[in-house]
Amino acid sequence: MKAKYFKASELADRQDIPEIFQTNHHLIYSSPATLAYNSPGAQGFGVKRAGLSVPESVMLIVSPGCCGRNTSAITTNDHYQHRYFYYLMDETDIVTGRHLAHIPQAVKEVVESLAVKPKVVMICITCVDALLGTDMERVCRKCEEQVPGVKVKPCYMYALTREGRKPPMVHVRESIYSLLEKKKRYARHVNLLGFFAPLNDQSELYRYLRQLGLTKINEISRMQYYEEFEEMAAANFNLILHPEARAAASDLEERLGIGSIELSRFYDLESIHRQYQAFFKVFQKEIDDQPDYQNALQAYNSLPHTLHFAIGETLNADSFELAYALLKQGFHVSAIYATYGTHATYYMKEIAKISPDTRIYCNNEPSMLYYDMSDITVDITLGKDAAYYHPHAKHVFFNEDLQPYGYQGVIDLCTKIGGVL
Repeated sequence: MKAKYFKASELADRQDIPEIFQTNHHLIYSSPATLAYNSPGAQGFGVKRAGLSVPESVMLIVSPGCCGRNTSAITTNDHYQHRYFYYLMDETDIVTGRHLAHIPQAVKEVVESLAVKPKVVMICITCVDALLGTDMERVCRKCEEQVPGVKVKPCYMYALTREGRKPPMVHVRESIYSLLEKKKRYARHVNLLGFFAPLNDQSELYRYLRQLGLTKINEISRMQYYEEFEEMAAANFNLILHPEARAAASDLEERLGIGSIELSRFYDLESIHRQYQAFFKVFQKEIDDQPDYQNALQAYNSLPHTLHFAIGETLNADSFELAYALLKQGFHVSAIYATYGTHATYYMKEIAKISPDTRIYCNNEPSMLYYDMSDITVDITLGKDAAYYHPHAKHVFFNEDLQPYGYQGVIDLCTKIGGVL
């Protein structure tokens, strides 16, 4: 038996999404390649780390022991020590929902146990409460009665909803920014929404925003105090840098009247250029981004164009857009390991025009048990999942907290690739 895959040309010709990319049509194979983002080995910003992006906050994790245990690895980081607390559910809690009556008291004990009173308590609940149909908003209001002056918000670690209308990482962003309350707005303030870590300080986006006359650029990841976070409510508009922040931006527009503009993360230079041009036109201004364009092009040209890449999905990029960008620059893309969906159909058609034989696999599909690396050429893997399939290639994980973006993102990527060659 062999691992199932489709060639780019085959997917480009189809009008539907094949079943191997629809996880509700087959068993989920949690291979070592997927352990970087499937519990209990989750890395990066999962719901629990994301929930504590709010300055001066703590988290109460309400779960059975098996769901909470992997959080212990996060607490080795000094930033998260003494910020996680646990309410461990027993079998009776799971069957009857008895724990819901105890959560307000648990929150009170957590707050009273701390020498410095937190401004926010995030309550993280799991699939157990999803199945119980828990009204967590109501529970949080009960908790706030026990701890006057402290805000209590839910965040949902519901793996069951990962492919639903509002996945956990969408909901946690909405929950975080729902803390903001109406303030006087300032025309020269902007919020960057989407990531839980800052952009590279060298990113040209900061420079471009200042060219537009914006004097205050708010990023939650750079804030130390809750009062700084509250000032995000005074921004003129939100800049959405990740699609998972759309729901949060929509809520802020509805509640606080803060509009938004969305900028995607690209590695294709023409796409970056066109997006910046369109962005500046909104402000009736023009931008000369050619120096940055040429620097990024030079970074691409510094790499040997004979390289064959295999691209995973656990990296700071859209796997299909990145494949398209590399192919346009003259590199080879042998394989992509990612969940193909309607969001990628445009890129698939473009990939098929340049490299029709590029293979697309699904990490979670059970036939990946039989993956054979002997009949595919790979020099560099991008993403930790791709590295698992080709242990003898050079590896660039490219999943650091610090976020690459724009032309500087291209330079960051090429620098890392050059570093392993």
